[in-house]
Amino acid sequence: MTQTTVAALQIGALPEGKAATLASILSFEDAIRDAGATLVVLPEAVLGGYPKGQTFGTYLGYRMPEGRAAFAEYHANAIDVPGPETDALAGLSTRSGASLVVGVIERDGATLYCTALFFTPEQGLVAKHRKLMPTGTERLIWGQGDGSTLPVVDTAAGKVGAAICWENHMPLLRMAMYAKGVQIWCAPTVDERDVWQASMRHIAHEGRMFLISACQVQPSPRALGIDVPHWDSERPLIQGNSVIVGPLGDVLAGPLRNEVGLLTAKIDLDELIPARYDLDVVGHYARPDVFSLSVDERPRRSIQFET
Repeated sequence: MTQTTVAALQIGALPEGKAATLASILSFEDAIRDAGATLVVLPEAVLGGYPKGQTFGTYLGYRMPEGRAAFAEYHANAIDVPGPETDALAGLSTRSGASLVVGVIERDGATLYCTALFFTPEQGLVAKHRKLMPTGTERLIWGQGDGSTLPVVDTAAGKVGAAICWENHMPLLRMAMYAKGVQIWCAPTVDERDVWQASMRHIAHEGRMFLISACQVQPSPRALGIDVPHWDSERPLIQGNSVIVGPLGDVLAGPLRNEVGLLTAKIDLDELIPARYDLDVVGHYARPDVFSLSVDERPRRSIQFET
């Protein structure tokens, strides 16, 4: 059977920290099961938090002591992979019967990574993808991933891959993932803008895949009790805009704005071959005689020990 229900869980990291956020995620177990979802995508950095508007005390050429303290606090709120939070998410996947793609802040020594974790009901945590290129000042607080974490995971819903937030704007990354046979493209994000909807529809249409984009939703800074410089405090910090798109760029569900919720849509993988009839960008619509792409999937470590 190729028909299935997929979902985006639009939710935000809670200011009380990762334990409270995890509890909020787990509270959707019945909703996921009742929806019959076989795949649920959660937003970027939902466990660990996306510190929108924070400076971490950094100015060009020097760092302030309060910034170091802010980073230490942020580091403490990140998660270990594997760890107790991943065990809890694996349990949610098993009990609900849904595979999960979850955006987290992963702690690896002193370095943090913006990571998407993949869970299946049968195996628990099966793979991870570290964001290859943090955007703008995200590079102050997150390390860069490498080509060793570009998985495509077989799930009951289909072959699933992920690109995190503005990674979706990296054409070569998209081509590499298309070549891996992605059927359902997962886009955890905090990009709430309307132009993001255009990008999501374009990518689904370009790759001839189903696409699930899950965005965080956050109230105004005033409601959160935080100070974000140069921000209209009455406006939501992140409005959501989660969406599910079909392989011809048609919106199947959403966008969901300014509320927490489970956005669902029924999809049919049998639609993919007809959709690729006139556009298969790594097949009949490619020109390997003119263009080629080499992808280095080796882990990149600064120190290698040989014995």
